[in-house]
Amino acid sequence: METIFSKIINKEIPADILYEDDLSLVFNDTQPQAPTHLLIIPKKPIPKLSDASEEDKALLGHLMWVAGEIARTLDLDETFRLVVNNGAKAGQSVFHLHLHLLSGRPLQWPPG
Repeated sequence: METIFSKIINKEIPADILYEDDLSLVFNDTQPQAPTHLLIIPKKPIPKLSDASEEDKALLGHLMWVAGEIARTLDLDETFRLVVNNGAKAGQSVFHLHLHLLSGRPLQWPPG
């Protein structure tokens, strides 16, 4: 199923891409919820985290590594939160797995 993220991956629509490798992309969220709000997506289309299979374990780990690497690059490595929404009732609006990296403001606990 084609999503806005697959169109970004295929360069059919523009995005402010901060990082790209063979497996993933990182870009600024167009509706930021914090001063720094990045989306980290796999290039492989996985609709939700709960749809990931055992063969996706390395890819999921890679996405976490990318989050840490981009946080180090932006000097956020001590001050960020990662969020994954799984399903519409959890707030997922684009059904292509993505991690939200949020930083730049106080983040409350518990969230939501």
